[in-house]
Amino acid sequence: MTESEKLVMGVESEALLQSASARESWRIFGIMSEFVEATERLAPIKPAVTIFGSARVVPGSPYYDLAERTARLLSDSGFSVISGGGPGIMEAANKGAYFGKSPSVGLNIQLPHEQQENPYQDISQTFRHFFARKYMFVRFASAYVVMPGGFGTLDELMEALTLIQTGKARKIPLILMCADFWRGMIDWFTGRLVEDKMVDPADISLIKLIDEPEQAVEAIFKHYEARPFAPLPAERELMLNL
Repeated sequence: MTESEKLVMGVESEALLQSASARESWRIFGIMSEFVEATERLAPIKPAVTIFGSARVVPGSPYYDLAERTARLLSDSGFSVISGGGPGIMEAANKGAYFGKSPSVGLNIQLPHEQQENPYQDISQTFRHFFARKYMFVRFASAYVVMPGGFGTLDELMEALTLIQTGKARKIPLILMCADFWRGMIDWFTGRLVEDKMVDPADISLIKLIDEPEQAVEAIFKHYEARPFAPLPAERELMLNL
């Protein structure tokens, strides 16, 4: 390669780097706008319960029906219900809340193969970035209800657990519905992670295994018997650094 060819290549590389840097800067502004818009739109929905679960569950299946009944009872009990806005458990959660007394909220995500939004949403907010969407699941929840699911559900569950364990989020009820589905994982947590001192036993106590919607609602109200649903001043400050 001649000196002139090297010079041309260097100029072209620098131009590409500058272009990429400019695009990255505008992307940061886009992320900021997602946070601002979603925070403003979702501010009125408190108190709210976030429901996680598989997108592969079909209407009429036991898990779908349980999620729908749980969301309806939560909605009628005064809780807005937040889901991922897609099919499966997300749809069941939105559907139950939609026909209840409190708002049904869908936090949708743009994917390469577009996620189909379900039609049962009073408030629908779409995100391009997973981390902004996951932040909103945590930011506005007074409790988490986790239905059976796969890797995505486990990711959301573990992030919630980690944020609470590390003191980055306030301690709120974390309810796993369908005890038999989750029991093997919880047994492994206690028999391996606690036994090997990887986690503290108190961390496991955050999790409640529950089978019935009425029990889930009761557990949430019990947690808040002596305190408000809204974050306390110290918790509000904590969540600014979530």
